[in-house]
Amino acid sequence: MKNDFVTEYAKITEAALARYMPSGDAPQKRLYEAMNYSIFAGGKRLRPMIMMMTAKMLGKSPDTVLPFACAMEMIHTYSLIHDDLPAMDNDDLRRGKPTNHKVFGEAEAILAGDALLTKAFEVVSGYDEDGVDKSRVLRAIKVLAVSAGSEGMVGGQDIDIYGDLSELDKLKHMHSLKTGAIIRASGVIGAILSGADEKQIRAVDEYCYNLGIAFQIQDDLLDVLGNEEALGKPIGSDADNNKSTYVTLCGTEKSQKLQEEYIKKAKASLNIFDNNEELLALADMLVNRRV
Repeated sequence: MKNDFVTEYAKITEAALARYMPSGDAPQKRLYEAMNYSIFAGGKRLRPMIMMMTAKMLGKSPDTVLPFACAMEMIHTYSLIHDDLPAMDNDDLRRGKPTNHKVFGEAEAILAGDALLTKAFEVVSGYDEDGVDKSRVLRAIKVLAVSAGSEGMVGGQDIDIYGDLSELDKLKHMHSLKTGAIIRASGVIGAILSGADEKQIRAVDEYCYNLGIAFQIQDDLLDVLGNEEALGKPIGSDADNNKSTYVTLCGTEKSQKLQEEYIKKAKASLNIFDNNEELLALADMLVNRRV
């Protein structure tokens, strides 16, 4: 993902996050340090990117959705901090760096995740963009909340830990929540705040749904075929932990074919839009990525 426009969206996100994140010599400065450690640990900034690209496709400035884009990245980062905890995935590395709890301890990592989730809604509660109807803002906030909660990401995390993932449909449902819900919400929120009609919102949602599945399949493939140094984490951990993945259930070749099908569906969903080049290119980049 080295294209110039991808790098530019990542820079926009980084700069905006720096304005929102807490810092300073407060009694809770260790909490601030833990929050900033993970939010600025690198990453693709995929979800903010999708939101801003959607706005641009609909003729709006990326600034129109920037507060929501940052909020989504805060929610994503909180989920990674908690995912890495010993009670969850028990990971030592994230993006080539020690995970939050390895640096700050489990208690501080839990609090940092909690604080990032709460900060996200503090940020969007102050959203006041000229020309965006308040009913659309409220709808966007609800989409954000649902995608992150028990009917979205957190629900998927629960199924991942306690559910039966022995069949492909069950695995796909889990990932549609755990990974896919906030990806879908990123596009949908971008469309809502940019004045999209219901047909356009559905098209963006369909794009993101299929993109999310293809993205997860690539993650599963990289765990088998990837480069440990490039990924910044050990490969083969899914098999070592007896986790169900697209690769363990379908094999490498079938997983690659499934991924191609979902990318085709994602790209076809954008046919109703004229200015769709960035989102089309993003789909190709995500399935060709090596990290």
